[in-house]
Amino acid sequence: MEFKPKILPKINSPQDLKKLKLSQLKILAEEIRSYIIEVVSQNGGHLAPNLGVVELTLALHYVFDMPQDKIIWDVGHQCYTHKILTGRKEAFKTLRTYGGIAGFPKREESPFDVLDTGHSSTSVSAGLGMALAKRIKKEKGKVIVVIGDGSITAGMAFEALNNAGYLKENLLVVLNDNEMSISPNVGALSTFVSKRMTGNLARFLRKEMENLMHKLPGGENLLHILKKGEDLFKMAVTPGALFTALNFEYIGPVDGHDVENLIAILQNLKKMSGPVLFHVITKKGKGYPPAEVDPEAFHGVGPFDIKTGRIQKPLNEPPSYTEIFGKTLIRLAEQEPRLVAITAAMKTGTGLKEFAERFPERFFDVGICEQHAVTFAAGLALEGLIPVCAIYSTFLQRAYDQIIHDVALNKAKVIFAIDRAGLVGEDGPTHHGAFDLTYLRAVPELIICAPKDENELQHMLFSALKYEKPCAIRYPRGAGVGVSLDWEFRFIPPGKGEVLRDGSDGVIFAIGSTVHPALKAATILEDRGLSVAVVNLRFLKPIDRKLIIDYAQKTGRVLVTEENTTEGGFGSAIAEILLEAELRPSFAKIALPDKFIEQGDLQTLKQKYGLSETFMVEKFVNLVKGK
Repeated sequence: MEFKPKILPKINSPQDLKKLKLSQLKILAEEIRSYIIEVVSQNGGHLAPNLGVVELTLALHYVFDMPQDKIIWDVGHQCYTHKILTGRKEAFKTLRTYGGIAGFPKREESPFDVLDTGHSSTSVSAGLGMALAKRIKKEKGKVIVVIGDGSITAGMAFEALNNAGYLKENLLVVLNDNEMSISPNVGALSTFVSKRMTGNLARFLRKEMENLMHKLPGGENLLHILKKGEDLFKMAVTPGALFTALNFEYIGPVDGHDVENLIAILQNLKKMSGPVLFHVITKKGKGYPPAEVDPEAFHGVGPFDIKTGRIQKPLNEPPSYTEIFGKTLIRLAEQEPRLVAITAAMKTGTGLKEFAERFPERFFDVGICEQHAVTFAAGLALEGLIPVCAIYSTFLQRAYDQIIHDVALNKAKVIFAIDRAGLVGEDGPTHHGAFDLTYLRAVPELIICAPKDENELQHMLFSALKYEKPCAIRYPRGAGVGVSLDWEFRFIPPGKGEVLRDGSDGVIFAIGSTVHPALKAATILEDRGLSVAVVNLRFLKPIDRKLIIDYAQKTGRVLVTEENTTEGGFGSAIAEILLEAELRPSFAKIALPDKFIEQGDLQTLKQKYGLSETFMVEKFVNLVKGK
């Protein structure tokens, strides 16, 4: 059925929203859901989280005055309704495409987006800073933070909540809880309590009672007793004890899909000062049955068929690196009883779902807590186990100190499986794994390697079990090269590269995802009369210095390729080696530029930034010409 909304076409800003009757908001919510489903089915994106917050987003924009009031979306993967309401309704059709609007909040897109974000648990800290700045500058406006029940488990979120409670800043934290099961009776009672305790009469009586008690002998003690009684009553009918202990005024839990009730409570909360936590219960995937049934599969999803919910996958595509990692780990765990696997709330994304089912006692999902995951792994390793810590490249950045201080310094034998290394496509700058070779290279006692294909990945995992040091294995998002897999594992000595193709006119040093494009480039160059060697160095640390020096001396021309930032990575390491050896070959490197890379499909981005055989050929020809 063709999507024909009646109310949505009239909404171009939050001011248009405020003109609607409350009864119209329910219709608008369903129209927005249909629009989101339509666009995401074509472009991919975070479907289930966005379907779950439609009414909450409508209520926030209906009550508050953005952008004078500021709203921060933790992670930002649930901001689609927000974007549609804030002048980007037509642009929403370009969601996550090259040159289109981002799938996460982006300040350069709109004044309604106040924080570029894509990682979890940062919102309360940023929101507290903004609230404090408003007070210092004597500016009006409320700061609202929307954070999920998964994100709020992270240490940074609790550090910020603790600080906010201490400072008693005017901050509203909305806890979007889509996991907790609240019975209808408790939900109804807490909704009733929330309305009454945040209403004008309740606040007036509370203030008058405080003023009276301050004037009476012993009134301070009596006021303290009454306040404790109020807190105990709220704890009896709500799950807010922890937040009350952190000096937050706890309100909830309430139904996050009852837009009229949300508006009534938010209108009360708008008048309250100090730190407030508003607890709402929502359903991920709300309104789209396939996403309601399997919200994990539809959390971040590629294009899919709306009628069937079937996710579209290219025909005859090779298994992904993630799949090969997961299957290899199961085979290794069958051989090595000390092997355990750790993930930070990404069991499916990192390919560990089957491992968790097969070895539940050896699998640990620590939640969105990358710092804890790494130090937890260090503790396991120091007691003789072999932990494999599977974390996306962009999220491993969050645990940098733990890698240095708790793993490397202690020589703890942790294996880091770094998924989504390099460009990741449509999720954009917050998710590209563009920095891991650089930030890991500086860490002592750490082996760093990258497989040229899925077959070499399994051999590297096997080899890492034998190494005496911690090891980081980085591999890209998406399908493998399509090579056949060896059944028998093969040991790869640390720091040992391989010559895939000999040549005399120059050499291409490659690592990881750039190796196969380098081989194709060498073949094209051969047709042009140039003999070019291709060396898969495999390891950034330790690096095969002898192989680098030998081929630089032999050929006199060096091209280095890597899917990592140009600053301080693979190319920089080779340049340093050549400089130390006092060699001056003609030298060029292909790497990602020193900037945050925009969103777009992988093919477009790789072409733009030279990670293709065509650009490698051009670069090498220029090297020959002395350009």
